[in-house]
Amino acid sequence: MTEQPTVRALVAYESMFGNTERVARAVAAGLRLEGLDAEAVNVCRAASVDLDRIDLLVVGAPTHGFSLSRPATRHDAVRQGGRADAEGVGMREWLRTLRDSDRRMLVATFDTRVTKVRYLPASASRRAARELAEHGHTMVSSPMGFLVRDVSGPLESREIDRAIAWSRRVAAETQSRLAATLH
Repeated sequence: MTEQPTVRALVAYESMFGNTERVARAVAAGLRLEGLDAEAVNVCRAASVDLDRIDLLVVGAPTHGFSLSRPATRHDAVRQGGRADAEGVGMREWLRTLRDSDRRMLVATFDTRVTKVRYLPASASRRAARELAEHGHTMVSSPMGFLVRDVSGPLESREIDRAIAWSRRVAAETQSRLAATLH
């Protein structure tokens, strides 16, 4: 019996009030439940991450103005009580660092959004998915949104369960696609 190579996943996230971080950690846990080696990393603390050994990149960010945060929206979040370290590098800037890479990855995206606007015409996850696809990365799932009661939270009930379930489906699809490339 031959042993399957370990599938490595990185869950890169941006979080102002801790809600997106909680979802990111749940996503990493769900990936691990399916046998992936998964780690969650906050992009404000990890400007450069070695993606050479990553098979799956999952990107998560809060939706600000129907898109990824910008310096001005991060500053506003900090003024509203968000984490001071969240004001620096955001997902938008971190994704730009991936443009220089020739390595194509399997990717998935998620965002957090306030419940009262749960159905958005645009969102952080859709914007991140578009940027990743434009650079040749392959989506393994449709962008996913997770609900927060108010700007600062908390997450709506059962959102952590939804994040784990979604990430398990992402893991299964990733494993299926990787297995198909081996045969």
